[in-house]
Amino acid sequence: MRDFLKKRVSDYLHYLQKIRHYSPLTLKTYKSVLFEGLEYVLIDEQGKIIVVDLIPYRNRLVNLNKRTIYKKITIFRSFFEYLKEDGFECKLKGDESIKLPKTLPKPISLQHLNEALDVATLEERVILYLFFALGIRISELCSLKVKDISQKWVNVKGKGGKIRQIPILEELHELLDEFVKKEGCKEYLFEKDGKSMSQNQIRYRFGKVFEKIGIKVTPHQLRHTFATTLLNQGARINDVSQLLGHSWLSTTQIYTKLSATAKMRNYQEAHPLCRSENESG
Repeated sequence: MRDFLKKRVSDYLHYLQKIRHYSPLTLKTYKSVLFEGLEYVLIDEQGKIIVVDLIPYRNRLVNLNKRTIYKKITIFRSFFEYLKEDGFECKLKGDESIKLPKTLPKPISLQHLNEALDVATLEERVILYLFFALGIRISELCSLKVKDISQKWVNVKGKGGKIRQIPILEELHELLDEFVKKEGCKEYLFEKDGKSMSQNQIRYRFGKVFEKIGIKVTPHQLRHTFATTLLNQGARINDVSQLLGHSWLSTTQIYTKLSATAKMRNYQEAHPLCRSENESG
């Protein structure tokens, strides 16, 4: 079974390269971690389910810094999620996360976004517009149906089945009309063989368009760009939180960091002493 898992690592790396567009350096890191760990994990066949225990491997990592351990465990978790999606019955033990300070995905510049839109196909343009104009998650985009889109609003089904309404820009509405007519969408906005496209299929299309301009971007980065752009332009954090579909305002506060420029502008506009100075000047 250990040799079988090592063979599946090659399939996983191929998937990361072709579908997720990972860099050669990242692929080298993933390969090194997985082959290293597979030498030490315990493998137990419980009926049809293969249980892999990471504890012996984690014991060897105990003297490394927390971030390195976290990264290695995350790589293993991602590998086994890939195996499960591919129909392999398996269970990972000892993969409990290490608490780390929350980090934010780096927003992409509007220049890079416009460059990507310039070289994108119609389908790719729609995907980019939906992520940036609506700030939705990739799971929400996959489940988006044609009937969810009206003249002024998009009904988005978020976590826990909660529905939220997000305003739709006229430019995006026209683009969606063109796309639906051309593709003949029946139920879902993005369909393949009569079913909604999977997250991997969307990721592949998303990654391919940014690959054309020589950069790697994730869908979540566009969601983050949506949020930070609104906040930096003066949108209320409560409104942004609702648009993102966050259950707690604290999630939005961690997720979005205002730039120093935006903080200063908001302070000067809100504080009475600043307003007095502006008026006297």
